[in-house]
Amino acid sequence: MSRFIDALIAQVLTLEVQLRASQARLAARTDTEALHDMRIALRRLRSLLRPLRDLPGVEPLRAAAGAVGELSGPLRDLEVLLPELRAKGLGGAEAVRLARLEAGYERLLASSALERLFRHLDAWPALWRQAQRSGALSGLRKRVRKRLVKQRRQLARALRDPAHDRHRLRLLIKRVRYGFDAYPELIPVGGDEPARLKAAQSALGDWHDRLQWLARAEAEPDLQPLASAWRAELTEAEQRADQALELLLEHFPER
Repeated sequence: MSRFIDALIAQVLTLEVQLRASQARLAARTDTEALHDMRIALRRLRSLLRPLRDLPGVEPLRAAAGAVGELSGPLRDLEVLLPELRAKGLGGAEAVRLARLEAGYERLLASSALERLFRHLDAWPALWRQAQRSGALSGLRKRVRKRLVKQRRQLARALRDPAHDRHRLRLLIKRVRYGFDAYPELIPVGGDEPARLKAAQSALGDWHDRLQWLARAEAEPDLQPLASAWRAELTEAEQRADQALELLLEHFPER
């Protein structure tokens, strides 16, 4: 058990280093992947903490990571939209949103949410060690595995729901996939399951992007010229997503 707890602390420390590095890259504008990498580290942190909820020191850190995720999400949406506008020849619309993106970067970097996240990350290892000494982490490995298994069962049921909600499936697939990444030794996964989870997430991501862009086009008139193309792409993305979901069924049997 001590080794399991040590590994958790090491993972959190590694993610803190990655978050601070991406923060510095974003502040210096060294590359275009800084925000994306920050969000990947956030996602990994939240996936690591999800099965640990209700344990000492976890909820404040989860909440802090969630707040930064909410603040940075719309910025990442803009980052994804900009190349689409460029590729389809809407340079004016791209320029307007690039200015918004730059302003958003500055708000994120100066935000109390980001400062609070790093404060909780700094404090967390000591809180975790204190919880270990008090016996609050007894049976931790079993508890985490139970929650990961529950996530897989939720996905198995959702995949078989005739009226399945693609938004919910996308969320459940993310949870299962990132939960495995965080705790690979607790839920052995073989064959092509990881690749199929990734493919399904990617297909659902393409569908979600088009859905978001169409919603934007309704509120932002300068995007209207692309609405027809996006509607056609949405239909194609729905079909690809459903095919990818079908391929997941064999890996998630109903129980």
